[in-house]
Amino acid sequence: MLKYQKCLEELVGVDINEEKFKWHGCKLSACVGDHLYPRELDLIITLYQGSVLEKDCRLVGFDMVTCIELIEHFDSEDLAKFPEVVFGYMSPAMIVISTPNSDFNSLFPYSDFRDLDHKFEWSRMEFQTWALDVANRYNYSVEFTGVGEPPSGAEDVGYCTQIGIFHRKAQATEPDISEQQGQHVYQVAYTTSYPSLQQIKYRRRVVVYETYREVHRMRRKYKMGLTWCELEADPEDSDNPRRKFTSDLPSPQPLKEAEKSTEMTPKPFCIGDKFYVPLERIIAYPKVKHLCGNVEELRALIADAVELNCSGSAVQVDLDHYADC
Repeated sequence: MLKYQKCLEELVGVDINEEKFKWHGCKLSACVGDHLYPRELDLIITLYQGSVLEKDCRLVGFDMVTCIELIEHFDSEDLAKFPEVVFGYMSPAMIVISTPNSDFNSLFPYSDFRDLDHKFEWSRMEFQTWALDVANRYNYSVEFTGVGEPPSGAEDVGYCTQIGIFHRKAQATEPDISEQQGQHVYQVAYTTSYPSLQQIKYRRRVVVYETYREVHRMRRKYKMGLTWCELEADPEDSDNPRRKFTSDLPSPQPLKEAEKSTEMTPKPFCIGDKFYVPLERIIAYPKVKHLCGNVEELRALIADAVELNCSGSAVQVDLDHYADC
């Protein structure tokens, strides 16, 4: 689910049980749609086989660490080590920890732990006492919430699963991680990267597609307008009239903000059976502008895939296109 969040650039999963990773290929690999519509930002996904109780420098510097239904699997010795690794060593800006709420267990038809591997299950008071102590030791604040609301009449037992959300308090300087360099104790079980607009080959592909789309949209609009638009002949070339878009259109509709900016740029024109769209007009469209930034970058990205005029200032296509048939 997290890979669909557009703001994320790196996702890492860690599990001590390598069997958990056997499903990874079909669920985490980029699909055809990811190549057709690349992400804005790079995304790298890595799965490590290892224990959260071990320090690996590749897990230092993350914005957030989640430990979902994890701590209840630790014995007392491992639970004592856990905060030093996650809060002290990894020291992310945010930590989310969830664990079963034993107060809720009275609603279940059994009295034992929810999983055979659980070493303990805490009440809300026990979890909050532990969480506040850890937050205080490692300079974090913590707030509590949960998931799984109780049925009507049993509200006093709280959520089925309790959650602590920890935020690292502001520090004068960022933690120094130089001494952690080189400590790679986890084994890479799987890694993949996603296509993105930060990668030149994918950005070029999208720019070419958007350029063609805008050019052919304007070309179709021009051809439709020939039946009722005024044609202006270039007096210096009577044998090869240069026809332009005119503003004398019947019942003009109000222009949108994006369209207003394009109206300030050189208009498309036709010479003979060729239709030309100036690059300055193409880059005025917000999506193209976002991808390129300036005319020079647009020209460089499309030069090998799109036909330009002699001066390289406009895209050139046939006025009559097979797609019109």
